[in-house]
Amino acid sequence: MLPELAASPESSHTVKMLGIIEQWDAASGNHTDNTDKYLLLMLFKLGLDAVALHLCCRKRFTSFLSMCSLSIVLADLVMVLLLAGVWFLGPERYLVSLCFILAKASKTYEALPLPMTCLGFLDYCLEDSNLCKQSMPCKYIRNAVLTLLVWMLAVFYSFVSATSDLMELDYVTGVRALVCDVEESALITYFILGLFAVVICTMLPYWSMIPQWLKEADRLSEAREEQENQSSDLLFTSTNCTETKSGIENNLEETVQPYPPLWFSLTLGFSIFWMPYLTVSVGCLILGYGVPAYITVNLLWLECANSFLMGVVFWVNSKSQGPYSQLPENVCLWHVYWHLSRGTRQQQLPVAVFNPSKAKRNTLLYV
Repeated sequence: MLPELAASPESSHTVKMLGIIEQWDAASGNHTDNTDKYLLLMLFKLGLDAVALHLCCRKRFTSFLSMCSLSIVLADLVMVLLLAGVWFLGPERYLVSLCFILAKASKTYEALPLPMTCLGFLDYCLEDSNLCKQSMPCKYIRNAVLTLLVWMLAVFYSFVSATSDLMELDYVTGVRALVCDVEESALITYFILGLFAVVICTMLPYWSMIPQWLKEADRLSEAREEQENQSSDLLFTSTNCTETKSGIENNLEETVQPYPPLWFSLTLGFSIFWMPYLTVSVGCLILGYGVPAYITVNLLWLECANSFLMGVVFWVNSKSQGPYSQLPENVCLWHVYWHLSRGTRQQQLPVAVFNPSKAKRNTLLYV
């Protein structure tokens, strides 16, 4: 059974999230053990996170948040193994109880969002600086060490603050239950509600123009994919970055105005991918479904926060650098929506081709 909300015995003004471990019905004499339900719930979350990791993390571990995504999948796997051990062996023969696992896990996951988002945002802000110009193995090691440090602090915090004592509740209906105190992530709740409200309020003034802009963004995305496919068989050689940038910009042809401002265009690109997730999450919050932190802290939330942070950094950097940043790939097509805000049409992007007759001069032909 999924965790339910019940009043805490400590204070009538405090509402706690309590996970039901076992329950008995005095009238029928039925006894229910919910260990298998928690195991199925974590198996479902593990599968969902594994799919999200495969779809969203294209270039894995090149950023701090991508390493955090892998760590959450591994933590889910560890929790599945622990719950499976309790289910197969029973709480009497297992090293730890089900309540211990749920209480410590919820407290650990609850402590993760703030340090992960802060360090991830700092990682993106410093991406183009000299501090982050490291070789790829050094980036892997740095991200792995920071991720491990965050998890160690979260686990230490859970052992210091979380309580894993079973409590007994007697309902007036004659049902008696053993419950465990678990935590929800307030930060994720505020993040989802705030982001959903911001996106909705941002869309309202431009509502009538959104279909037209989406159609143009789809056309730009298709043109970009076609040119990438055409240039995939050509041999590239290195050239000056500013030379490539100017070549791309010179091949852009303006379209009919009006076109969206940059901040709205990037918001539109973000909302196209993440609005379904935000809508479902807000719906669950409105309906009052209590979800513990070890469920809400998942890869869908982390990748949504990753896209939001990357969009903010891309928006700030694009004012001076254009769309040519060193940020890793993301599910949101920031470059396409940058060109949409410029009112440009990518008729033919330059393709760098190596000229063998002038190899020493490193000449490039644009086709």
